[in-house]
Amino acid sequence: MYRLHCFAQSGNAFKVAFMLRALELPFEAVHVAFLDGATAEPAWRDAHNEMGEAPVLEDGELRLTQSGAILTYLAKKHGHFGGVTEAEQLEVLRWLLFDNHKFTSYYATYRFMKALGKHRPDPVILKFLLSRIESAFNIVDKHLASSAYIVGDSPTIADFSMSGYHFFPQEESGIDVAGRWPHIGAWLERLQALPGWASPYDVMPGERLPPRWPDA
Repeated sequence: MYRLHCFAQSGNAFKVAFMLRALELPFEAVHVAFLDGATAEPAWRDAHNEMGEAPVLEDGELRLTQSGAILTYLAKKHGHFGGVTEAEQLEVLRWLLFDNHKFTSYYATYRFMKALGKHRPDPVILKFLLSRIESAFNIVDKHLASSAYIVGDSPTIADFSMSGYHFFPQEESGIDVAGRWPHIGAWLERLQALPGWASPYDVMPGERLPPRWPDA
């Protein structure tokens, strides 16, 4: 059985949990006390991930980190969600890189600062992040205006990756994604209709916390 080291607030971990559930693969969710600083401990890094990040997926003796690498591994191993043709597989990779660099990166940081950060976020930084979010989301919304999924006519790991942070409550980011980007909103509804989808807080261990800086 797969072991997924994760915690309830992690959209990156949810990307993997969502795919495992869509593949109907059983897995053990191992709680990572990220918010208590567990991943900063040298012992945790030596045992699990030198980068100090979740998720970590264990498949027997194999240990994988970074959600994009994990999703790619699962797609190849199980023959699903990786793209049908070589051209599609390259397109999936293109969107995975865009997601990690821009689409998820800025949004996840913005949400973390407002919902989970220990200190009130600097409004200048939030303004900068929001401008980058808007730029990336505009690109994806336009793309989804003529495509049901990110690549091809069915879901791929590009969809699992790019949607990972968008199933948390709106109050955590304060951004009405579906209202501002309707094609992204419709895409998220299609993904929610997939077998295996469930709320991150119902799939991964850890306590749901109220946003720390909702008025920031």
